[in-house]
Amino acid sequence: MSPRYSGPPRRASSLAVICAAVLLVPVTATGTAVALGDIGADLRTGLDATQWVVNAFFLTFAAFMASTGALADRVGRRRMFALGTGVFAASMLLAATAPDVGVLVAARALAGVGAAAASTGGTALLAHAYPAGPGRTRAFAWFGTTLGLGLAFGPLIAGTLVGAVGWRGLFAAAAVTLLPVLPLSVVLEESRTVPGGPMDWGGAAAFTLALAAFTFGVIEGPALGWTHPAVAAAFAACAILAAAFAMAERRHPAPLVDLSLLTRPRFAAITSMPFLLAFGFVALTIALPPYLMATSGYSAGQAGLTLMLLTGPTLVMPPVTGVLARRLPHRVLLVATLLLVAAGTALLATVPAGAGPVRLAAPLVLIGAGFGLSLAVVDGAAVSSVEPARAGMAAGLFNTARITGEVVAIAVLGAVLSTLTRASLTGRYGEARAALATSRLLQGDIAGAVPAGAGRLEFARLASAGYADALHTALWLLTLLSLAGALAVGLLMSVREPARITS
Repeated sequence: MSPRYSGPPRRASSLAVICAAVLLVPVTATGTAVALGDIGADLRTGLDATQWVVNAFFLTFAAFMASTGALADRVGRRRMFALGTGVFAASMLLAATAPDVGVLVAARALAGVGAAAASTGGTALLAHAYPAGPGRTRAFAWFGTTLGLGLAFGPLIAGTLVGAVGWRGLFAAAAVTLLPVLPLSVVLEESRTVPGGPMDWGGAAAFTLALAAFTFGVIEGPALGWTHPAVAAAFAACAILAAAFAMAERRHPAPLVDLSLLTRPRFAAITSMPFLLAFGFVALTIALPPYLMATSGYSAGQAGLTLMLLTGPTLVMPPVTGVLARRLPHRVLLVATLLLVAAGTALLATVPAGAGPVRLAAPLVLIGAGFGLSLAVVDGAAVSSVEPARAGMAAGLFNTARITGEVVAIAVLGAVLSTLTRASLTGRYGEARAALATSRLLQGDIAGAVPAGAGRLEFARLASAGYADALHTALWLLTLLSLAGALAVGLLMSVREPARITS
């Protein structure tokens, strides 16, 4: 087979290989939340450490998204895709055999790097294999559907595996599933571009360190105290590094991301969407499984199955959006997305602890429908809001904003739940007992949160109520955020921009 050939059979096989690899990214990303209780109990670790099991993945996934994309253009997109897939598979094996939480967190961080390389390399390969037109649209629709399938069924798959073979089986299964993809990467056609300047290592380092400092501060804040020197230093470092990143991007001849695009109202509005939805949807896929396990007594499998009410609509809504997009402007669809999420989070805030799937169904479906509505709109809207010559840079900035939003949202929501739950118990039971109970509760382990002895039932009731109150407060805050976002996006999308000057 000639390496230059890229006809339909070659394209179809390329699409299949890439989709097979990226399917495991959302499965292990959201599915890990279902396993946190078992991980914490097995490795005898606290809440802040288990939160790093989730956040380490999202942190490196976001931090390396732009740099692996830039490197793929230089060293070859197939090479970057194969390397990323190999690193991701190896990290899953390491996670499955981790002797302690430190090794597990390191494995999850390595998985994020691999996922970033595989995702950026894979999307670049698809763009090369499918020229602009209906073929590319269909290819990326399949790519998006694959991610949606992984997102929708990730908690269910994870819950089933954790219940059957334990949390190590989840990571081992991911590694074994990925192994056949590695030799099949030879069917992909290599491509690269001549770089327009030196690699922006300074910008990459500043962005990665800034995001890591912020995540450290948010995760460790509830445990160490928000005024602890380490936490304060982390936030200060984040601010300094973020300023350094912005300066580096303005001065570099080939920056990782062109921040000047954010001065365009429409692009700024569209780029804010994944950030807002990270709070209203993605963070909930991480926060809800342990909540249901702790307050309703769900097993890991039951929690994963219930979460299908939230993630399932992401499979149904994109085709519906395709029909609506032919009749309605992007502005209407984007605002509708945020209003649906706001309605869902507000309704969910009224559902008491211990409620069954029937009470949860309406709010979860509303949130999922809102997120699903956005899936078929935002990526194309982001690219189409700039001139064609800057479409690649716009896509890079948009995807960086998407994953960064997920890191921030998951860390912030976890910190809010931890701080409020702990505060509700401290006054009556003291700091040490409240901290221990909160740690176990937010890992989905109500049995481990309640000490033996007299007053056990009363403690369990108050702990569950405190956790529920914390989630409800967080949900009202998410509702306000989505409503404010809907107003801001609507106004920014209404701004008439000056004619573009193509470069």
